[in-house]
Amino acid sequence: MLLDELERIKKHGCDCGKEHSAPLPRIISGSGVIEKIPSVIKEYGAKKAFVLSDKNTYRAAGSRICEILEKDGTAFSNYSFEKDDLEPDESNLGSAVMNFDNSCDIIIAVGSGVVNDIGKILAAVSDRPYIIAATAPSMDGYASATSSVTRGGLKISLPSKCADVIIGDTDILRRAPLKMMKAGLGDMLAKYISICEWRISHLINGEYYCEDIANLVRISRDRCIDLAPMLLKRDEKAAAAVFEGLVICGAAMSLAGLSRPASGVEHYLSHVWDMRGAAFRTPTELHGIQCAVGTLISARLYEKIKNAVPDKENALKYVDAFDLETWNCELREFIGKGAESMIALEKTEQKYSVEKHRARLDVIINNWDRVLEIINEELPSSSAIEAILDCIEAPKTMEEIGQRAEILPMTFKTTKDIRDKYVLSRLAWDLGLLDELAQTI
Repeated sequence: MLLDELERIKKHGCDCGKEHSAPLPRIISGSGVIEKIPSVIKEYGAKKAFVLSDKNTYRAAGSRICEILEKDGTAFSNYSFEKDDLEPDESNLGSAVMNFDNSCDIIIAVGSGVVNDIGKILAAVSDRPYIIAATAPSMDGYASATSSVTRGGLKISLPSKCADVIIGDTDILRRAPLKMMKAGLGDMLAKYISICEWRISHLINGEYYCEDIANLVRISRDRCIDLAPMLLKRDEKAAAAVFEGLVICGAAMSLAGLSRPASGVEHYLSHVWDMRGAAFRTPTELHGIQCAVGTLISARLYEKIKNAVPDKENALKYVDAFDLETWNCELREFIGKGAESMIALEKTEQKYSVEKHRARLDVIINNWDRVLEIINEELPSSSAIEAILDCIEAPKTMEEIGQRAEILPMTFKTTKDIRDKYVLSRLAWDLGLLDELAQTI
């Protein structure tokens, strides 16, 4: 498994010069491995397990885990969310904490994205060993030490706890809803954009970059894509490849100490749709499905920006005419209350500083040929991405994920304010081409 290579990097170092000291989980994968949970609990010297699930994941694997524990004579408490649309927000995090049985000395979360995000935070605040029994190869957070949550209307990554053990029973994973498997592959497709933008930011801003970690993400992504045609057939190898790829990407984020290996502007498009959903009750889709559409949109935009010729004078005029207060009003109207956190971030980040912009612009213009080389090296054509989405019968348009096409230009422009990460929308703003590029989508 490629996780062994990540372990090698952690122990022996790599050319990036960074000491990769983040914890890596133990992975137990294969057919029927869910039966090993009692022995894993005993390895930690635990006496009583807290089993956390929602009503769907309880049916998928939680009830079976409870049966296994009961048959083994292992004590446990069980709490399952009953909501149809569980969100990782303050309310549900509070429910998990309030229903936690303090006599339990190990936590077993049963699920994928939301249950895992909540479980990691619960494990962190309770200081308990943490096992995640995966029910779907649907997202890349299994091996990360952060949780994607909504706080104050803003989607954020909150420090939590990396799983001590990840259980990936392929008999369960390949029976996951097909939409969730498509979401997992969609999240892996996003790695085209994430690695490209990581390299571009390294070039322009001197941001830390690790080629060894980036290459492992590429390898795991490409394995998933090679087996993508088998995914709809619930092929065990295809499901296992997506699951392993997602685990690798989560571990890569932990070792790198940042989310760069796994997410870029395509994730931010998804985050904006989620934030609007929370604020205005607009439709949302599974994160990986949204990321797949976001990846296709981003690939098309990169194809357009490759035709741009940097013009320093026009870029300086564009930035000089930019009015931050007017933009903040537009953010509030488009995002809702989550905009306040984005506005507050700018006060510390100062990405709109004229002086900082001039410095970045000089680097961009002086290295534009190299920027184009990186884009060409990392990104397939948008038609190639379309073909992958077609082969798994995944959505490709805004309308297919419940979004109005007319909000896409503003969605793209808003991505530059989500977090302190240099992505395509920031590059376009630096070049004075943001509005022009947004209107071509």
